[in-house]
Amino acid sequence: MDMAKGLLGRTTAAAVAAGILLALAGCDGGDGGGSENGGAAVIAPGRPGEKARTLSPGEAAKAQPDDRPNAADRAYVRHMVEHHRQALTMSALAPERASADGVKRLAERISAAQKPEIGAMEKWLARYPAPSGAPEGGHDHGAMPGMATEAQLSRLTAARGPEFDRLFLTLMTAHHEGAVKMAGEALAAGNNGAVEEMANEVVATQTAEIHRMRAMG
Repeated sequence: MDMAKGLLGRTTAAAVAAGILLALAGCDGGDGGGSENGGAAVIAPGRPGEKARTLSPGEAAKAQPDDRPNAADRAYVRHMVEHHRQALTMSALAPERASADGVKRLAERISAAQKPEIGAMEKWLARYPAPSGAPEGGHDHGAMPGMATEAQLSRLTAARGPEFDRLFLTLMTAHHEGAVKMAGEALAAGNNGAVEEMANEVVATQTAEIHRMRAMG
C-alpha cells in the first residue's frame, strides 16, 4: 500500500537522521580534539544488516534528509484546516442539542483537540508559503473526503435530542474517516517532517474516536 510504503520510508529516514544528530566528541589523538578536521565525530547507524558509519560534520550535514515541504504537504495542511473548522462547527452544536452526555463529551474533546491543531497548521502555512506562481487552489469541499454537505449541516442544526445524537455520530464518523484518509495520503506523498507529525497525530487521535463513535452508535 502507498501509505505503508510512505511510513516505512519515513521511519528509515527518521532513524538515520536521529543517528546523525548523535554527535560524539572524537578522541583520535587522545586530546579531545575531535576528528581530523577539528570537528566532532558523528556516528550514523546503518540500515538493517549494515554497519554504522563515522562521518565528519560536513558529511553528516549532507547526509541529513531533505524535508522541504512539497505540494502534497501544502495541500494537506491547507485542506485539513478547513476540515477541522467544519468539525468545530458541528461540535459547537452539541451542547444545546445533544441528549446523550457521551455525545456532548465527545464534541468537547474534538473541539479541545482540533482548535490548537488549526493554530499549529496555520503557523506552518505562514512559515512555508507556496512558491511564487504555484497554484494555491480554493477550499474545494469535494476534494476533502468526509466533509458534510450544506444540506447535512442544516439537518444537524435543526435536529434535537436522540435525532441529533444519531446524526452527529453518523456525520462525524464519516468526517473522521475522511481525515484519516487525507492523513494517509500526506504520509505517502508528503516530504516535511512537521507535516508527518501532524498527520500521524490525526491518524492516532481520530481512529480512536472513530472506534468510540461506532460503539456509541
